[in-house]
Amino acid sequence: MIKLNQIARDWNVAASGSGYVTRFAVEADFLKKYQVQNVGGPIHDELWVPAEELEAFNSNIVGKIEVIREFR
Repeated sequence: MIKLNQIARDWNVAASGSGYVTRFAVEADFLKKYQVQNVGGPIHDELWVPAEELEAFNSNIVGKIEVIREFR
């Protein structure tokens, strides 16, 4: 959770004025086709989903999307 807070607080607030940490589940079989990429340090690994596949990604979200932290 620390790294998620750091990205939202330190990177997103500086870039856009606010940052949010969210929690949601995605169908496991759908996620298998995507690779984890490192984005700026040993603790910052992310699953990269191409923008053109965002609609399919969103369709595979299971349940609610929860905002668990907000930074401004």
